[in-house]
Amino acid sequence: MEHKNTAQWTEVIEPRGSLFSLRLGELWRYRDLILLFVRRDFIATYKQTILGPLWFFIQPLLTTLTYLVIFSRIAGISTGGYPPVLFYLSGIVLWNYFSDCVIKTSNVFVQNASIFGKVYFPRLTTPISIILSNLLKLAIQAGLFVVVYAYYLLKGDVSFCVRPSLLLFPLLLLLLAMLGLGVGIIVSSLTTKYRDLSYLIQFGVQLLMYATPVIYPLSSVGGKLKSVLSLNPLTPVIETSRSLLFCGQDIFIQEIAVSFVLASVVLFIGILIFNRVERSFMDTV
Repeated sequence: MEHKNTAQWTEVIEPRGSLFSLRLGELWRYRDLILLFVRRDFIATYKQTILGPLWFFIQPLLTTLTYLVIFSRIAGISTGGYPPVLFYLSGIVLWNYFSDCVIKTSNVFVQNASIFGKVYFPRLTTPISIILSNLLKLAIQAGLFVVVYAYYLLKGDVSFCVRPSLLLFPLLLLLLAMLGLGVGIIVSSLTTKYRDLSYLIQFGVQLLMYATPVIYPLSSVGGKLKSVLSLNPLTPVIETSRSLLFCGQDIFIQEIAVSFVLASVVLFIGILIFNRVERSFMDTV
């Protein structure tokens, strides 16, 4: 007597048919796993430290004070008429988000090799969880900025304008996330073979900060140097953010549009390379 197998598989793993078979729909099916990774990344950041979550506030404050002494007091670099503490903090909060996204996602394959080698799940869930956990950190540090901003607002040193252009903020954050994720997963894919990149990326990100108007306003730079700095896709993000926060008039719509196109291209290429490398990275990690 023959018995028919009526079992229904809940998961079927098949090889990708082509380079452009991205299977991004799997990310939504594994959204619970992404949230677990977000919780893991967020909690593990300062879990074994004495001050714990206070480092979310201490780190940007110490960086701001350092910039205040070195670049404002000693070097005398202009902050465009804005209070130096508020000026530096506004740039640091946004820059920290981008740099953390790049540096942490650049080590995804190496740091998660033990998990990747044991069970199947979409590998993109790990870098995406890093982007989201860093977003929580950004929200906390943004709260610190709001407190400092309110202090200077009450003193009358800055002004705030409610205008439709404030709706650009979510787009600017999305742009930072896309650039951070795209660059990070490209570097992560390359570090499976070239480990030196994991050391060079931190140095490269630090250099990029000085090519981005984080510690100085773009208006303080002139000539060809200003044109070169304007090519940086992060420049319109930082400059427009400050203009929105401090009731300025410089809204770089065209530059933001160009940066968004560039970020989309970088992210698409990054996903292609990432998906290509994940097939055989266990042989090289």
